[in-house]
Amino acid sequence: MTIRTTVWGENVHERKNQVVADIYPKGMHTCIADALNADAGITASTVTLQDAEHGLTEAKLAETDVLVWWGHAAHGDVDDAVVERVCNAVWGGMGMIFLHSAHFAKPFKRLMGSPCNLSWREAGERERLWLTSRNHPIAAGLPDHFELENEEMYGEPFGVPEPLETVFISWFAGGEVFRSGLTYKRGAGSIFYFRPGHETYPTYHDANVQRVISNAVKWAYNPATRIANPNDAPNTPVDKALEPITERGPRLHHDGEAGYR
Repeated sequence: MTIRTTVWGENVHERKNQVVADIYPKGMHTCIADALNADAGITASTVTLQDAEHGLTEAKLAETDVLVWWGHAAHGDVDDAVVERVCNAVWGGMGMIFLHSAHFAKPFKRLMGSPCNLSWREAGERERLWLTSRNHPIAAGLPDHFELENEEMYGEPFGVPEPLETVFISWFAGGEVFRSGLTYKRGAGSIFYFRPGHETYPTYHDANVQRVISNAVKWAYNPATRIANPNDAPNTPVDKALEPITERGPRLHHDGEAGYR
């Protein structure tokens, strides 16, 4: 059994910018998926913004163990119904990896419940990523640090909730630092945000970056059965309590009646 992974790509820059098309002739999403498929434990497919329902139908998400998301220029074009569907899948146990500009993607902002803002500069400067959690599964097989010769700078403060773990911190040639590898738990789902991946640089061809993403897919995978409706809030009547209790005081709803206590 392999981890069924879906790579979602916005697929806008590759079709409109020749520089991006030259670096990723089959699209960034295909480059990422090809690297994942090189791992015998992962089976990756791709969908894009332009597909019906952005490729994220109920059926597709049901057969996705981990969803990888890259977006930048068209965050606002993602349908809110699809966003809700993705978030429900995460709350139910699907793993989720957000890459680079996906810090502003609708699903990420919904799951974080925060502005997710940062400072940035597009100058093609050197990025040095420092490993801050040596024994973390996402860091398996990586050196204590590695460099990307050309990247877009992201700088602190990063407007996200405090993560469960910070796996990487980046330093940029201009002097800024950034928490560039963060883990979260939302419902039954595990989430990893990974910073590198500006579209005009060959970041997703880098072996260390590819290893981080494949490690993250394995880390985020949840083998348990997906929770069918993570938004359920069922009523437990008095006579169904595990221990005998006596009802006291008034109540708003009768047992079985719709509503929440």
